[in-house]
Amino acid sequence: MTLTYGSVSSLSANPIEKKPLHHFYPGSVALTAGSWGCNFGCPWCQNWDISKSPSGKGWYLSPEDFVKTALARGCRGTSISFNEPTLSLEWSLDVFRLAKGQGLYNTYVTNAYMTTQALDLLVDAGLDAMNVDIKGDAHAVRRHCKGIEVDKVWRNCRHARQSGVHVEITTLVIPGVNHTEGVLGGIARRIHDALGPDTPWHLSGYYPAYRFHAPPTPLSALERGWEMGKEEGLDFVYLGNVPGHRLENTYCPGCEELLIERRGLTVMQSRLLETSCPACGRNVPVVV
Repeated sequence: MTLTYGSVSSLSANPIEKKPLHHFYPGSVALTAGSWGCNFGCPWCQNWDISKSPSGKGWYLSPEDFVKTALARGCRGTSISFNEPTLSLEWSLDVFRLAKGQGLYNTYVTNAYMTTQALDLLVDAGLDAMNVDIKGDAHAVRRHCKGIEVDKVWRNCRHARQSGVHVEITTLVIPGVNHTEGVLGGIARRIHDALGPDTPWHLSGYYPAYRFHAPPTPLSALERGWEMGKEEGLDFVYLGNVPGHRLENTYCPGCEELLIERRGLTVMQSRLLETSCPACGRNVPVVV
């Protein structure tokens, strides 16, 4: 697949909660760009109209103009997203360096299927946070995502965290693919053991899209996934694509005090005292 440097097919100023990143500058806005194409072949792709579109439908946007646009729109940072951003690696590196020089943060929404050398380049250029999509266990990922080895994704999650990058994990819960207790429980256990119990895990509801036509994820499956995450010792588990659900919110893992209230992509209130719970004083790992 050949991409043109600086070719952009989507550009918008999005709440950081859309990534989703719930523990990284909550309530802030990131100028988000994406191109086309992906190195995975997921038949349920929720962004298929972007990631599966043929090249040639975008426009050229220089890194300088992207950063100028972010500043003009009052954004706190940048995000490369929508499709797999590693396919625009060189452009990302230039954007991140320029953005850092202007005091902006830099984020990636990625499947993290890249070399450690590419990840190191991103970190050196100024990558601050990434949301990584863990799609299932080894069997599900090999079967549905064109033979991808999910262990490489986990390796990069660990490497990013060890390199000082803020990491959050998302799993799109798909009936018939990864909704079982064995798969979701295994993902939760691996997050806990490989990345730490304070790593946020987002369980998002799937809707039929692209070439996959299973029914939408039942709310009960998402709620059971949340329970499994807590049973495996994760401090922060969130539900996504269910606006208004109480499990969109951040609660203190010590005393269960409501810390950040959300509705969809909007932060309704934050009760954190810097990064501490106002009720019990426990430190909460949120970048503010």
